[in-house]
Amino acid sequence: MHISTLIAAPGALEPALVENLRNAWGGGDAVWLAPDEAAEFSLPQGPGNRWEVWAELQNMRVDLVVQPAEGRRKKMLLADMDSTMIQQECIDELAEVAGVGAHVRAITARAMNGELDFEGALIERVALLRDLPETVIGEVLTNRITYMPGGAALVATMRANGAYCALVSGGFTAFTASVAAHLGFDENRANTLLTDNGRLLGEVARPILGRAAKVQALEEISARLGITEADVLAVGDGANDLGMLGRAGAGVALHAKPSVAAQCDIRINHGDLTALLYIQGYARDQFET
Repeated sequence: MHISTLIAAPGALEPALVENLRNAWGGGDAVWLAPDEAAEFSLPQGPGNRWEVWAELQNMRVDLVVQPAEGRRKKMLLADMDSTMIQQECIDELAEVAGVGAHVRAITARAMNGELDFEGALIERVALLRDLPETVIGEVLTNRITYMPGGAALVATMRANGAYCALVSGGFTAFTASVAAHLGFDENRANTLLTDNGRLLGEVARPILGRAAKVQALEEISARLGITEADVLAVGDGANDLGMLGRAGAGVALHAKPSVAAQCDIRINHGDLTALLYIQGYARDQFET
């Protein structure tokens, strides 16, 4: 059996659309997870025209996810941070303060789209932050970082139902520690910005955490917990997330770069992070706040 889930912005999912697709695909009765926002129905098998329908629904700003019914509620969340759990790229915000924002943003965009080597691009960008006072990190966290809607509910709900939550970022520990604490993650991993006498050295500690390290985190944490990789829900938006997205039982491309989304079967382009609860079968009245 498969489950088809449709998700839109609150109030934007038309019941008629759900019924029409359910009838066309010969699905079971529709179950509304949130009125006019998220609904699902069962299917005997995955439909052959899934991606054609998905493309049509994109024009209506509706996300469509089709997945096997068995095992869709996961035991672990493995999440990227930048442009996933938060709405910014931390290094870009630091660069704005350093006066090199446009230059760094351009490099970040290319790296996240897979056009540049992640490690080399990170070293180049960090070098441009040399001599920034370390206190800028706290200022950026306070004044420039905002959380992706739905993130707190996602983490709280999965943890309340026994799941383990890990934040794994190609960004920096100075940010992941704060974001993880705020959202309630069980652990966090990231790169370390090197400092001396209260100023950034323009260097990052080795080894650099990138695509391979995120896969390593998936392997290590799942083994430690005694669960399989199929039990993991991973979410990210950039090319350096593709390794863990491909290995996890459910790999979600969230508002991702087109080249990244094209390689993932679960693509959330219009919903927020609560979409990751809906695709596991959680109804809104089951969300923890």
